[in-house]
Formats: sequence, structure tokens, C-alpha cells
Amino acid sequence: MKRQGDAVVAGDPVFRRTAAIDRQKGIGAIARITRRCFRYPWRAGLALAATVPAVMAQLSIPVILGRAVDQTVAMDRGTPDIGALVVIALTLLGVSVLRGLFTLVQNYSAESVGHALAQDLRNEIYAKVQRLPFSFHDRTHSGDLITVGMLDLEGVRMYFSTALVRTVMLTLLIGIGAWMLLTTNVILGLLALSFVPFAAWRSSAMQLKLRRTWLILQEKLGVLSQKMEENLAGIRVVRAFSAQEYEMAKFDASSREALEYSHQRIDVRVRNTSAMTLSFFAAMGLVLLFGGRQVAAGEITVGTLATFLTFMTILQMPVRQLGLMVNGYARASTCGARLFQLMDTPVEIDDSPGARELEITEGILRLDNVGFAYQGPVARPVVSGISFEARRGETIGILGAPGAGKTSLMQLLPRFYDVTEGAITIDGQDIREVTLDSVRQSVAIVQQDSFLFTTTIENNIAYASPFTDDRRIRGVADSAQLHDYVLGLPHQYSTVVGERGVSLSGGQRQRLSIARTLMTQPAVLIFDDSTAAIDAGTESRIRAALRDYAKDRVTLIVAHRLASIRNADRILFMEGGQIVERGTHEELMALGGRYKALHDLQMTPEDDVLRTEAAR
Repeated sequence: MKRQGDAVVAGDPVFRRTAAIDRQKGIGAIARITRRCFRYPWRAGLALAATVPAVMAQLSIPVILGRAVDQTVAMDRGTPDIGALVVIALTLLGVSVLRGLFTLVQNYSAESVGHALAQDLRNEIYAKVQRLPFSFHDRTHSGDLITVGMLDLEGVRMYFSTALVRTVMLTLLIGIGAWMLLTTNVILGLLALSFVPFAAWRSSAMQLKLRRTWLILQEKLGVLSQKMEENLAGIRVVRAFSAQEYEMAKFDASSREALEYSHQRIDVRVRNTSAMTLSFFAAMGLVLLFGGRQVAAGEITVGTLATFLTFMTILQMPVRQLGLMVNGYARASTCGARLFQLMDTPVEIDDSPGARELEITEGILRLDNVGFAYQGPVARPVVSGISFEARRGETIGILGAPGAGKTSLMQLLPRFYDVTEGAITIDGQDIREVTLDSVRQSVAIVQQDSFLFTTTIENNIAYASPFTDDRRIRGVADSAQLHDYVLGLPHQYSTVVGERGVSLSGGQRQRLSIARTLMTQPAVLIFDDSTAAIDAGTESRIRAALRDYAKDRVTLIVAHRLASIRNADRILFMEGGQIVERGTHEELMALGGRYKALHDLQMTPEDDVLRTEAAR
């Protein structure tokens, strides 16, 4: 038998790290990143401007050293000139200091551009994710979004310093250096530069291969993280079923896959680095051999030979950095393409042009032939033909088997999704034609998943109204039957709940979620099976406490327990995404249909007595 959880569900293929990136999109991403870098003109200009004197200073060092060698040889032959040697030494010191200063300015300015770019993009990405509709999150794994917002953002951040500035630096350094060598001595120059093509090729090939294996490794590490996250979130289930060995084996298998790619990366790096080092020293040996003969023949001085060798030493690292530069462009193109694809994702649910604020007058909610289907390869209708009206002060109960479309219908009211057929209006205003914020302020939903933040109970309750007073917080907590429990805690309302409210029971989390929603004072209040984890007695007390609260708004209650909705003004029984029965409790019982059958299945005489007493 195969345990659940063997397969990791992939997110939206757009954001998978091994997804192929179209070349045109990659080039477009590079262009967009470059334009964004120059939004900080002073820092970007300073970084590029400082590169020129830094390179010139670095190229001056071999020439100065060559002269120092010639001066030393001249002193050894009996024509000492200590003053000239001191001048050369001071010149070398000054040039080195200037090189260090300009390099410092270049690196600092380039990094400053990268971090400023990252901050702006990070804020834009976060703001975009806040606006994307539920349908986007339904088909996109949260881990993929975190990957885009962290790893891909880092690839874009490093573009200016590792690719753009390095391109300018290496072009000047290798270009001017090669010109200086070749104009001094063509043969020696060619020998000194002979390692450059091979080293540049191997460096670029190495970095591109490391890049490919890094993407695969990142995917493996992402799977590893997902398994760890899932294990930690479900640690109680793992312990309850004694599945530690199975989870460890599953984690070890993913860990070994990641380790295998790590070894491949080490092998690629070591092999190519050794080959490049060998080519450099082979070229240096040829320069020493040929140059030594020319020195012996008196064709060049010892200082000239020293200049060539120093040039080679200086050029060795920049040539190797050609691969890093190529990798910088490759990484920015792939990371940037994914990042901009997220940023360019259309917001399907947003304010329509000219949208006005929703104005609540009579508080009438109306659904007119509403239909909805989730996006996907097969857009199967989830709800269809739903029509009903609810007025201020009315309570509507919604009942049905799992999968009947109750929750999907409720999520249409605050525009978590948009209807695909019909219309939803509040006081005659189509909710698609008013601002989204005003709809969310007017329609509040207590959802099945009672998500809580890792903060105090007080902050969780006041999340929708952070600057409210303590009296109001305690009032809604009392209505949700939570106040007495909180007073029994060591720190009362300052008690910090654990991650996702793990330190609270399911019923306590649901009551806290109800209290948080009551803070909003909406025109339409929805309870989406939000009392399932609460015992019947506590639920009855909550309903009683909310009677006065419900007089000023439309209340919709989705439930599986008939006791939760039997006192509603109207009850809608849903099946297959449609309303198949509607009426009061008494009318539906007299009808003798599905509602009565469910009532007879759920209720016992003792239950009826309890409900009657609770309703008094």
C-alpha cells in the first residue's frame, strides 16, 4: 500500500525553477532590469565612472613594476639611482591606493544599486501578491512564490554588479591590457594572451553548467523544504501513526538527490578550475622561455619581461570572471523572466474603471441566477441558477452535503471570486461595479479555516481594526464566548498564540476567528461552517449573544448541523450546486423532502429538548 504524501504537488508551471524560459522573454527581462538599474542614476553612474580610473590604475601597476625591475638591474650594474627607485616605489604606492579607492567606490555604488533595486522589486512583488485573486493562489504553490520573491529576486539584484559593471570592467581591462602587450612585443603579447580564449571558454562553460545544475539543485532543495514543512506542520499526525521511520526515509531520499547534484557541481568546478590553471601556467612558461631568450639576446629588458608576467597575473582573475559575467546575464534572464511574469500577471478581480464606493442604505442582498465555475482544463459549474434575497435583520441558513457548493457560493459574496453567470447586488449595486475594498468592508466571512497570526490574542481579534479600544475587543470576545476563557490565561489578552494558533483548541480558534470578524461590523455577515469545532452548548450561547448583533445586518449561516440553522428566517438546501429546497424549518419539515430526512437522521428527542431550552 502506498502512503499519502509520496508525490509532491507542483505549483503553477510558470514558476517552476526548471521551466524553460523563452529567449525573447529572457532578453526582454535583461532590458527591463537594465532600465530599472538606471532609475538610480547617481549611484549607477558613479559605479560605471569609477570603473575607468580603477582599471587604468590596475593596468599601470605592471608598467611601474617593470620600471622598478629595470632600475634595480641598473643599480646592480654600478649606476645606482636611489632617488629614482624611491619615486617609483611611491608612485606604485599611490597608484595602488587610488586603485583601491576607486574600486571601493565602484563596488559600493554597484551594490547600492542592486540593493535599492531589490527593495523596490520586493515591495512591488509583495504588493502584487496581496492583490492577486484566490484563483491565482489556488493554482500556485506558496513555495513557488517564496522562491520567486527570494531566490529569483537575488539573481536580479546581483545583475548590475556581477554582469553590467563587470562587462565594462572586463572590456576595459582585457581590451586595453591586450593592446598594451601587443604594441610592446607582438610575439610575447600573443604568448601571454594565449591562455585567454581557452580560459574564457572553460569559465563560461563551467558557469553555465553550474547554473543549470544549480536550478535543478534548487528544485530538489525546494522539494526537501516542502517535505520538511509538511512534516513539521503535521508532526502530531506523524507521531500518532508512528510514521517517523517512513517520513525519515522519504526525507533521506530527497536529501540524497540533492547531495548527488551537489557532488556534480563540485566535480564541474574542480575539473574546469584545474584546466584553466594549467593553461595559465603553460602560457606563463612559454612567456618565460621565449622572453628569457630575448632578454639574453638583449632585445628586451628584464623589466619588460617582468611587465608581461605581471600583466598575465593581473589578467588571470578577470579572464576567469568572464564566466561569472556570462552567468550573471544567464541568471538575470531566467530569474528576471519568472519575476516579471509574476509581476505582469493580470489581476482578474479588481476595481472596474470608474468604480464607486458601495453605499449601504437598506442592506438588501440579492443573488440573481448566480452561476460559478472554477478555472481549469474543464470548467465544470460549481453553483448554478442560485437566486434569493435577504434583508437587514434576516438570517438565512444554508444546508447541504459536502461538495454541494455552499462554500463556493459564500466566497462569491465578498468577491473572492467573480460570478460567471448572473449578478450579486447589495442595495441594487452590482458588487463588480463598486470598489473591492468597500465590498470587503461590507461583507465579512468567518471561514472554515481559522487562521491565526503568531501574536497576542488581543492583536488577533483587533486585526481588522488595529486602533480600537480594549472595551470593544472584550465585547466581541464575550459575544464569541471567548472572554471567560481568556481571563483564565496567565497573560489574558496579551497571551501569544502559537504558529497558526496551535496552542489553542479547534473550538477556541473558531471563537477567536468569530470575534475578529465581529470587529468589522459588516452589512453582510457570513458564518461558513465556522462553529463545527464548537460544542452545541457553546454554539447556542454564541447564537444567543449574536441576536442583537444580527438585527442590523444580513446573516448567512452555512452549517452541517441542523441545530445551527433551524431558527433561521429561511433555510436553503443545496445539492449539486443548486437550491433544491427552501423555506422555514416548519415548512421544510412539512414538505417531507431532503431536509426532513436529514433532520430525522441527525436529531434525537434529547437534542430537541436541548435546542428548545437554548432558544428560550
